[in-house]
Amino acid sequence: MAAAHSSNAEKKIVRFDISSDTACPWCFLRWHPFQLDSNAPKEGIDKKEYYIRKFGSRSEQMATRMSEVFRNVGLEYSMSGLAGNTMDSHRLIYFVGQQGLDKQHALVEELCLGYFTQGKYIGDQNFLLECAAKVGVKGADDFLKNPNNGLKGVEDELRTYSSNIGGVQYYVINGNHKLSDAQPTP
Repeated sequence: MAAAHSSNAEKKIVRFDISSDTACPWCFLRWHPFQLDSNAPKEGIDKKEYYIRKFGSRSEQMATRMSEVFRNVGLEYSMSGLAGNTMDSHRLIYFVGQQGLDKQHALVEELCLGYFTQGKYIGDQNFLLECAAKVGVKGADDFLKNPNNGLKGVEDELRTYSSNIGGVQYYVINGNHKLSDAQPTP
Protein backbone atom coordinates (compact mmCIF):
# COMPACT_ATOMS: atom_id res chain seq x y z
CA MET A 1 0.00 0.00 0.00
CA ALA A 2 1.41 3.37 -0.97
CA ALA A 3 2.00 5.93 1.75
CA ALA A 4 -0.25 8.97 1.67
CA HIS A 5 1.56 12.18 0.82
CA SER A 6 0.49 15.45 2.35
CA SER A 7 0.06 18.44 0.13
CA ASN A 8 1.82 21.69 0.81
CA ALA A 9 -1.26 23.53 -0.36
CA GLU A 10 -2.55 26.05 2.14
CA LYS A 11 -5.84 25.13 3.77
CA LYS A 12 -8.58 27.64 3.12
CA ILE A 13 -11.07 28.56 5.77
CA VAL A 14 -14.63 29.04 4.62
CA ARG A 15 -16.53 31.68 6.58
CA PHE A 16 -20.29 31.37 7.00
CA ASP A 17 -22.31 34.36 8.22
CA ILE A 18 -25.87 33.40 9.07
CA SER A 19 -28.69 35.79 9.89
CA SER A 20 -31.36 34.25 12.07
CA ASP A 21 -34.12 34.89 14.58
CA THR A 22 -34.72 33.11 17.88
CA ALA A 23 -38.35 32.71 16.82
CA CYS A 24 -37.38 30.75 13.67
CA PRO A 25 -37.08 26.98 14.17
CA TRP A 26 -34.64 26.65 11.25
CA CYS A 27 -32.14 28.99 12.89
CA PHE A 28 -29.89 26.88 15.13
CA LEU A 29 -26.47 28.08 13.82
CA ARG A 30 -24.00 31.00 14.14
CA TRP A 31 -25.97 34.07 14.95
CA HIS A 32 -26.47 37.44 13.34
CA PRO A 33 -29.73 39.04 14.42
CA PHE A 34 -32.83 39.20 12.27
CA GLN A 35 -36.39 39.85 13.33
CA LEU A 36 -39.08 37.95 11.48
CA ASP A 37 -41.55 40.52 12.79
CA SER A 38 -40.03 43.62 14.38
CA ASN A 39 -43.55 44.89 15.04
CA ALA A 40 -44.52 41.85 17.11
CA PRO A 41 -45.85 42.87 20.52
CA LYS A 42 -43.34 42.88 23.37
CA GLU A 43 -45.95 41.50 25.76
CA GLY A 44 -46.54 38.48 23.51
CA ILE A 45 -49.54 36.90 21.86
CA ASP A 46 -50.79 33.31 21.77
CA LYS A 47 -48.38 31.48 19.44
CA LYS A 48 -51.09 29.56 17.56
CA GLU A 49 -53.14 32.73 17.06
CA TYR A 50 -50.04 34.64 15.94
CA TYR A 51 -49.07 31.96 13.39
CA ILE A 52 -52.62 31.81 12.01
CA ARG A 53 -52.64 35.59 11.67
CA LYS A 54 -49.21 35.61 10.05
CA PHE A 55 -49.36 32.51 7.84
CA GLY A 56 -53.08 31.95 7.37
CA SER A 57 -54.10 28.51 6.16
CA ARG A 58 -50.42 27.46 5.85
CA SER A 59 -49.93 27.64 9.63
CA GLU A 60 -51.35 24.17 10.31
CA GLN A 61 -49.24 22.61 7.55
CA MET A 62 -46.15 24.41 8.88
CA ALA A 63 -46.78 23.18 12.44
CA THR A 64 -47.21 19.62 11.16
CA ARG A 65 -43.94 19.86 9.23
CA MET A 66 -42.08 21.33 12.20
CA SER A 67 -43.44 18.57 14.45
CA GLU A 68 -42.11 16.00 11.99
CA VAL A 69 -38.67 17.65 11.76
CA PHE A 70 -38.36 17.98 15.53
CA ARG A 71 -39.55 14.40 16.09
CA ASN A 72 -36.80 13.19 13.71
CA VAL A 73 -34.18 14.65 16.07
CA GLY A 74 -35.84 13.40 19.24
CA LEU A 75 -37.69 16.57 20.23
CA GLU A 76 -41.36 17.44 20.53
CA TYR A 77 -42.35 20.69 18.79
CA SER A 78 -44.75 22.78 20.83
CA MET A 79 -47.17 25.42 19.58
CA SER A 80 -48.06 26.36 23.15
CA GLY A 81 -47.05 29.62 24.77
CA LEU A 82 -46.57 33.09 23.40
CA ALA A 83 -44.90 34.57 20.31
CA GLY A 84 -43.76 38.17 20.13
CA ASN A 85 -40.90 40.59 19.84
CA THR A 86 -37.44 39.00 19.94
CA MET A 87 -35.25 42.09 20.52
CA ASP A 88 -34.43 41.31 24.16
CA SER A 89 -33.27 37.82 23.17
CA HIS A 90 -31.04 39.35 20.49
CA ARG A 91 -29.61 41.84 23.01
CA LEU A 92 -28.81 38.99 25.40
CA ILE A 93 -27.27 36.87 22.62
CA TYR A 94 -25.12 39.83 21.61
CA PHE A 95 -24.00 40.32 25.23
CA VAL A 96 -23.17 36.65 25.68
CA GLY A 97 -21.21 36.62 22.41
CA GLN A 98 -18.75 38.94 24.13
CA GLN A 99 -18.18 36.14 26.68
CA GLY A 100 -17.38 33.61 23.93
CA LEU A 101 -18.98 32.00 20.90
CA ASP A 102 -19.35 28.62 22.62
CA LYS A 103 -21.34 30.25 25.40
CA GLN A 104 -23.37 32.21 22.84
CA HIS A 105 -24.21 29.03 20.95
CA ALA A 106 -25.21 27.27 24.19
CA LEU A 107 -27.50 30.19 25.06
CA VAL A 108 -29.17 30.17 21.63
CA GLU A 109 -29.73 26.43 22.00
CA GLU A 110 -31.35 26.90 25.43
CA LEU A 111 -33.54 29.73 24.10
CA CYS A 112 -34.68 27.71 21.11
CA LEU A 113 -35.31 24.55 23.12
CA GLY A 114 -37.43 26.50 25.59
CA TYR A 115 -39.34 28.40 22.93
CA PHE A 116 -39.91 25.53 20.50
CA THR A 117 -40.32 22.55 22.84
CA GLN A 118 -41.47 23.91 26.21
CA GLY A 119 -43.82 26.76 25.32
CA LYS A 120 -41.55 29.41 26.89
CA TYR A 121 -41.88 32.98 25.66
CA ILE A 122 -38.74 34.31 23.96
CA GLY A 123 -39.57 37.84 25.14
CA ASP A 124 -39.91 36.95 28.83
CA GLN A 125 -36.93 38.32 30.76
CA ASN A 126 -37.28 35.62 33.42
CA PHE A 127 -36.95 32.96 30.73
CA LEU A 128 -33.97 34.79 29.20
CA LEU A 129 -32.27 34.96 32.59
CA GLU A 130 -33.04 31.29 33.29
CA CYS A 131 -31.33 30.34 30.01
CA ALA A 132 -28.38 32.63 30.74
CA ALA A 133 -27.91 31.01 34.16
CA LYS A 134 -28.00 27.51 32.64
CA VAL A 135 -25.02 28.31 30.42
CA GLY A 136 -23.06 30.23 33.05
CA VAL A 137 -23.53 33.79 31.79
CA LYS A 138 -22.39 36.44 34.23
CA GLY A 139 -24.11 39.83 34.44
CA ALA A 140 -27.21 39.03 32.37
CA ASP A 141 -29.65 40.45 34.93
CA ASP A 142 -27.93 43.82 35.13
CA PHE A 143 -27.46 43.88 31.37
CA LEU A 144 -31.13 43.24 30.54
CA LYS A 145 -32.43 45.75 33.10
CA ASN A 146 -31.40 48.61 30.83
CA PRO A 147 -33.28 48.30 27.51
CA ASN A 148 -30.50 50.26 25.78
CA ASN A 149 -27.74 47.80 26.71
CA GLY A 150 -26.65 45.96 23.58
CA LEU A 151 -29.20 47.76 21.42
CA LYS A 152 -26.59 49.61 19.37
CA GLY A 153 -24.62 46.38 18.84
CA VAL A 154 -27.71 44.50 17.71
CA GLU A 155 -28.82 47.37 15.47
CA ASP A 156 -25.32 47.52 13.93
CA GLU A 157 -25.46 43.76 13.28
CA LEU A 158 -28.95 44.11 11.79
CA ARG A 159 -27.68 46.82 9.43
CA THR A 160 -24.47 44.98 8.55
CA TYR A 161 -25.82 41.47 8.05
CA SER A 162 -29.59 41.56 7.78
CA SER A 163 -30.82 44.87 6.34
CA ASN A 164 -31.05 43.66 2.74
CA ILE A 165 -32.61 40.28 3.34
CA GLY A 166 -36.27 39.35 3.50
CA GLY A 167 -36.19 36.25 5.70
CA VAL A 168 -34.09 33.71 7.56
CA GLN A 169 -32.11 31.55 7.51
CA TYR A 170 -29.83 33.54 5.25
CA TYR A 171 -26.25 32.47 4.60
CA VAL A 172 -23.29 34.47 3.34
CA ILE A 173 -20.28 32.35 2.45
CA ASN A 174 -16.86 34.04 2.34
CA GLY A 175 -18.53 37.43 2.28
CA ASN A 176 -20.09 37.17 -1.17
CA HIS A 177 -21.94 33.92 -1.95
CA LYS A 178 -25.48 34.36 -0.67
CA LEU A 179 -28.02 31.61 -0.10
CA SER A 180 -31.50 31.92 1.33
CA ASP A 181 -33.56 29.25 3.02
CA ALA A 182 -35.79 32.07 4.05
CA GLN A 183 -39.12 32.37 5.73
CA PRO A 184 -40.28 35.76 4.41
CA THR A 185 -41.21 38.56 6.75
CA PRO A 186 -44.78 39.92 6.73
